[in-house]
Amino acid sequence: MQTLTTVAKAATGESSDLFASLGIDWKMLLFQIIAFAMLLWILNKYVFPVIVKSIDEREKKITEGRRLAEEAAEKASSAQEEIAKMMKRAQKDAATIISDAKETANKIAEESDKKNKERAERIIAGAHADIAREVASAKKDLYNEMLDLVTLATEKVAGKEVTKSIDGKTIASAIEKAKQ
Repeated sequence: MQTLTTVAKAATGESSDLFASLGIDWKMLLFQIIAFAMLLWILNKYVFPVIVKSIDEREKKITEGRRLAEEAAEKASSAQEEIAKMMKRAQKDAATIISDAKETANKIAEESDKKNKERAERIIAGAHADIAREVASAKKDLYNEMLDLVTLATEKVAGKEVTKSIDGKTIASAIEKAKQ
């Protein structure tokens, strides 16, 4: 209540002692205002710039870190895409290489089979030729032996010796007549 009366007196004109009635020493208030202003000036001059500067630097580092993290994430994403593309290309290349290798192996096998067949055919043809020569040689030997036998038989039947030229011609014509 006393405060209300003091405020009422101050409003009515008793302002000279307003600070005293509120319990405020105006000299001390003035000193505190000056001390606060000096403290504020010192803080603004020396402390706040350092704090603001460190806060700004920290904020720049954080911003730079975020930017670098975003770039790294983008690079990682693009690297993943590139790796996926490379894997697809490698798989296609591997499939192509495998199919080429299979085709080459098939061609080599076919060529080998063809060469083996040709070699077998040459061997068989050579064997047939050898057999044909042997048969021809055997027929010739048999023919000559038969001529000798017929000559010998003719000599025994005729009782005289026939010369080889007459004998060969006679026997040859007799064999030809027998064949017909």
